[in-house]
Amino acid sequence: MASRNLGWWARNVARLALGVALAFAGTSHLTTARETFQAQVPTWLPLDPDFVVIASGVVEIVLGLALIVLPRFQRWVGLVVALFFIAIFPGNINQYVNGIDAFGLDTDSARLIRLFFQPLLVLWALWSTRAWGVWRKV
Repeated sequence: MASRNLGWWARNVARLALGVALAFAGTSHLTTARETFQAQVPTWLPLDPDFVVIASGVVEIVLGLALIVLPRFQRWVGLVVALFFIAIFPGNINQYVNGIDAFGLDTDSARLIRLFFQPLLVLWALWSTRAWGVWRKV
């Protein structure tokens, strides 16, 4: 029973931390790191980079807040967050392939290592919200 409670607490802390991180990152899209995020928008994407950064920032804020204030829907929100992390992965690949310095990633090896963290964010979203069950039903 104690390990079950520990698991529940760990998932909730992880979900709330992810929500805060997303809301913070989304806010930085709209303020202090706007130009830096624009450098990550793939050149092949037929949209204005500033629009992409603003839109993704708003989405991140909404998803972050949803993780925090909508625990009843956490499984669905977690699934959407995981899909969002997959959707923005091309920006990380673009940064690596084109050697774009941003977020302190100023070497090819640092940019490459970052690519391996995106799947961890997907897993974090799925695990912390127990979205695995939704994923299996879809």
